[in-house]
Amino acid sequence: MGEERALIRYDWTLEEIEAIYTSPLPELIFRAQQVHRRFHRADEVQGCALLSIKTGGCPEDCAYCPQSAHYRTGIVRTELLSVEEVVAAARRARAQGATRFCMGAAWREVPSGPTFARVLEMVRRVRALGLEVCCTLGMLTEEQARALAAAGLTAYNHNLDTSPEYYGRIITTRTYRDRLATLERVRRAGIRVCCGGIIGMGESRWDRYRLLEQLATQRPHPESVPINLLVRVVGTPLADAPPVDVFELVRMIATARILMPASMVRLSAGRLSLSDEAQALCLLAGANSIFIGERLLTTPNSPPDRDRALLARLGMRLRDLASRDGDGIS
Repeated sequence: MGEERALIRYDWTLEEIEAIYTSPLPELIFRAQQVHRRFHRADEVQGCALLSIKTGGCPEDCAYCPQSAHYRTGIVRTELLSVEEVVAAARRARAQGATRFCMGAAWREVPSGPTFARVLEMVRRVRALGLEVCCTLGMLTEEQARALAAAGLTAYNHNLDTSPEYYGRIITTRTYRDRLATLERVRRAGIRVCCGGIIGMGESRWDRYRLLEQLATQRPHPESVPINLLVRVVGTPLADAPPVDVFELVRMIATARILMPASMVRLSAGRLSLSDEAQALCLLAGANSIFIGERLLTTPNSPPDRDRALLARLGMRLRDLASRDGDGIS
């Protein structure tokens, strides 16, 4: 364990990150595999499920998001689900092989009062099923973060999305500093951090290096790093964004694996657009988590049967509940 910890760095430079990202692909994947095998099982991925517990009407103007009130995307707005609805969904996810259950709400910031009390009860009840529990609810206060920790929350997701420099091209209703402040509150409350980004929003490679730098110089690293491929939704400003070369996604995953060895690198949104071969390459590059289930919040996801068939063909499996709880050791 001590030897592994010694391999974890927090002083990565932009030049080092660029050199890793742009190295010949066989060399990049080989290096990522070496790191991956030091910290994780090579034949195992974690299955996660993501449920929208409150949909639509978000006041933020994130250019990629179909739930923003600024755009007409056909999303039907719904209020916060009941605790029993969420627990039933968590049981279904567990039956499909998920060991981590994530709940997302289209809020700019978490409301207080009875609404937040209901979320806390959701966390307690889902945790009681033996699942890891992650929430993405917008910005948090110190008190809310501590309350979520006391309820048993495993992790809090709050993505940086892109580089600090490109961020204003994607979101104008919240600053990068706002995002970092929420992450600091989460960390101080003792909750694990889930933080990653999205590629395919028109950003340059340099912006991807900068995003990776922001993540890999956090101390400790985010225990969970979701790498998302933009899902283009009609009605959003990014609906006509050009597709990203799949090898860019592979490079992003492999570089994240090298920079943050102990973190769970999650192949997240956008899998439905990937071939089996492309997904296999992402797993080979160091991704060790996928989202299972028919939907990710409001967008389609790869069907569970397809996922199981792919893992079987690769000689891989979903992590079971008996496996080590939680994320990496960074």
